Amino acid sequence: MNNDNCTTTQDCNISGDNSADRLNRDCFCTTLNRDQLNGVLQADDINQAILATHPQLFSNTTVFISSEQFQKMREIIQAVTRVVNLPDYAQKILAHAPGIAAYNPGTAGVFMGYDFHLSVQGPKVIEINTNAGGAFLNLVLVSAQTECCRAVGKLLPQLKMQIDEQFMAMFLNEWHLQRGEKPLMTIAIIDEKPQQQFLYPEFKMAQHLFESHSITTIIADPSELQFINNQLSHKGQVIDLVYNRLTDFWLDKPQHSTLRQAYEMGAVVVTPNPHHYAFYADKRNLVVLSDPSSLKNIAANDIAILEAGIPQTKNVTAENASDLWQSRKHLFFKPVLGFGSRAAYRGDKLTKRVWSEILQGDYVAQNIVPPSERGLIVDKQETTLKMDLRAYVYAGEVQLLAARLYKGQTTNFRTDGGGFAPVFIVD
Repeated sequence: MNNDNCTTTQDCNISGDNSADRLNRDCFCTTLNRDQLNGVLQADDINQAILATHPQLFSNTTVFISSEQFQKMREIIQAVTRVVNLPDYAQKILAHAPGIAAYNPGTAGVFMGYDFHLSVQGPKVIEINTNAGGAFLNLVLVSAQTECCRAVGKLLPQLKMQIDEQFMAMFLNEWHLQRGEKPLMTIAIIDEKPQQQFLYPEFKMAQHLFESHSITTIIADPSELQFINNQLSHKGQVIDLVYNRLTDFWLDKPQHSTLRQAYEMGAVVVTPNPHHYAFYADKRNLVVLSDPSSLKNIAANDIAILEAGIPQTKNVTAENASDLWQSRKHLFFKPVLGFGSRAAYRGDKLTKRVWSEILQGDYVAQNIVPPSERGLIVDKQETTLKMDLRAYVYAGEVQLLAARLYKGQTTNFRTDGGGFAPVFIVD
């Protein structure tokens, strides 16, 4: 086997209970074939210069987790899915959610994203997202991996599955859950100014997948939509299903009123939708899911799994502000409706000015779970980057795992050597 890309003096064929941790620490392999990646992107009609314009989008290496870590992640995800579907949980969530959240069209929500940090006590969910970005990009990333050592050589075939067919089946199932056996003819991928979005390349990948299954696919801004005669359309083309990439989770903005009206009237299938966001991704949900006293009355059987898997989270209130400020060094503060790490702060970095803004806003405080690290080569030098893991989930089942490597307080795509990385499961 060709080991030219291995730059460590240690053999990457590591075994034992801590083999995944040791591989992350000691195996400095370069597994990404960037020429192959660029070729796949060009085949999907993506800007040929994407790797130049997005230099920190893809890391050159891979990340390893143990099968035990993966199994614990699955248990946490499935426990959350069970709780979310209980009437008592719904009652708690709808008490603070807007009216649109109560409308449940019966779909499951595509590309649910569970973000994990790997602690010494096991995987911890730090966030749950709807419309989690990067799934299509990570699928392409998997296809461009090359083996450079024995460990990767053994694991690579596990990744090269037809995950794209799972993705397609997921969208078709969303359609059938709401429309039965009626054929799906048109999908619209909707986001504000989509061509200016950082992850626009994966909109094109999704379009390519849908059209390969003979489904007309539009990429559009919501302001371009029309709702006439109980039909949502774009330039005369009737839309059956919307793949929703908007971060206006309640569809509150005036420019989204057309889509909101069509959704509320059941004239179009929207996935993910406000109901999915309210029940999974609103960060106030983590307060309930991490609180054994709340879970005792909702889902006693899952208390142990969720208490171990979700760091304690509290609403920031005037009543607990003093205590939270005193313990801030151990806390991470996140806006309730935030996304993409925006306006999120580590407590040990807080200034009085920012603290004042947090108290005036709507925030939760979560116990900090330090991210684990991945060793890699950057500019011919051995270094380490922080990492988190994202599980792309549908109906409680993991479809794809990806890591994000970075430096800084929160995940980003601005770190040399960082970006998305595929995840190998080590038995």
